[in-house]
Amino acid sequence: MNANPEPAGATASPPHPAWVRTSWALAGLAAGCALSELAAGPGYRLGWWGLGLGLQTIRWATTAAAVVLVLALLGAAMTLRGGLRRALAVFLAAATLSFLAAAPPTYLWLRVRNLPHIHDVSTDTVNPPQFVAVLPLRKGARNLTEYDAADAARQRLGYPDIAPALLTLSAPQAFVHVERVARAMGWEIVADDPNEMRIEATATTLLFGFKDDIVIRVTPSGSGSRVDLRSLSRIGGSDFGANANRIRVFLEKLGADVSA
Repeated sequence: MNANPEPAGATASPPHPAWVRTSWALAGLAAGCALSELAAGPGYRLGWWGLGLGLQTIRWATTAAAVVLVLALLGAAMTLRGGLRRALAVFLAAATLSFLAAAPPTYLWLRVRNLPHIHDVSTDTVNPPQFVAVLPLRKGARNLTEYDAADAARQRLGYPDIAPALLTLSAPQAFVHVERVARAMGWEIVADDPNEMRIEATATTLLFGFKDDIVIRVTPSGSGSRVDLRSLSRIGGSDFGANANRIRVFLEKLGADVSA
């Protein structure tokens, strides 16, 4: 006869080694999800797989990381009640790693739902700056350089803050600042023409190495000058807000450079 019977309805906790093995398994899955996301872009850049598979890998890894996060938190709660400190620590590490893997893509997905579905952003939607020097580099690009007037309405709704920079400097003086800031942005300068007051450059994204082209135009405006910017992706229907953000950063740095 059992001298210490379990209370009615009680559930025995799994032995300590089982919790430890489970916690390490989830930690391994979380690490696998994170590594898969980090490898998706470089693998595409190296030609190991196509863009579709690279993006799908991120989707799968994000979904798996979200599941691991839930399981790791449940495991942490159970081991906390049981006083299993080693398993608890590993569960918490798995939860942290899976959160770091799932959160950025999820945030980006939620954010892009509220952004305009465009890949061409310009501070001048009536007479946008035109690309010249980068055209040979865009040979075979999916997106054309001809400006789509329909993007203007979408841009005004999604990015009402995108506007030209109006400076009190003369156009030649402004061009000096524009050139300095463009180089400080880390872009590859394709053309730098002080006579035409135009700069063309290419920016490369970090993860997938996507190429976005930029053209900057400086024109006289009254006693000062006006700086217009256009940023255009080579591929992709939506740029996830990258082009608009690039223009914002440039104009902020230009303002700081002029004020310095």
